[in-house]
Order: sequence, then structure tokens, then C-alpha cells
Amino acid sequence: MDGQYGVRSLGAAELGADLGERATLVHFSSAFCRPCAAARRTLAEVTRMVEGVAHVEVDAEARLGLVRDLDVRSTPTVLVLDAEGRIVRRASGLPRKADVIAALGEAVR
Repeated sequence: MDGQYGVRSLGAAELGADLGERATLVHFSSAFCRPCAAARRTLAEVTRMVEGVAHVEVDAEARLGLVRDLDVRSTPTVLVLDAEGRIVRRASGLPRKADVIAALGEAVR
């Protein structure tokens, strides 16, 4: 998962769902994206493993304004938010469970 993005924050109003108590995994997906289904399973598994973490899936096609605002160029794209909704990590492509857990470690400091 890539670099520091802590400047930008997202809230429940923008995402259409509540943020996690400790962190939030935001998953941009599209209907015909095969890796998105695998990403959904991985993120759901991590969410079950780590208390206080929410998984919010965003339909990229339905939320084009948000996609453009965040410069999401492909699906799946995953953003890791801290408890305040600040973006601390970002990755495109199929996430590996170990990478997601490591990124959450940074988010919940």
C-alpha cells in the first residue's frame, strides 16, 4: 500500500456509510471487475479480524464525482482511513491481506 495521504479526509456523508471506530477500509469497485470480488473477500476478512475497523465499498460507476475528486484510476482501489477519516494509505489492484493489516497498523496508531 502506497505512501502518506493524511491531508485529505473523508466522512460518512461522502462515503454513504459510517466510519469505523478505529479505521476504515474504503474499496472502490465496479460491476465487471473480477479482482474486485476477491478484494471484497480479503477486506471483509481483515475487517472481521481487526476490531473497530469498517469496510465501505463504493461503486465507482455510481460515484464518479468522488472517483474524480480522489483520482481513482482503476478498480479495485483501496483507501485506508484513520479514525478521523484521514487517508493514510492508498493502493490499486488486488490487496494482499498482510499489506492491508500493515496499513491498518499505521492507521490505528
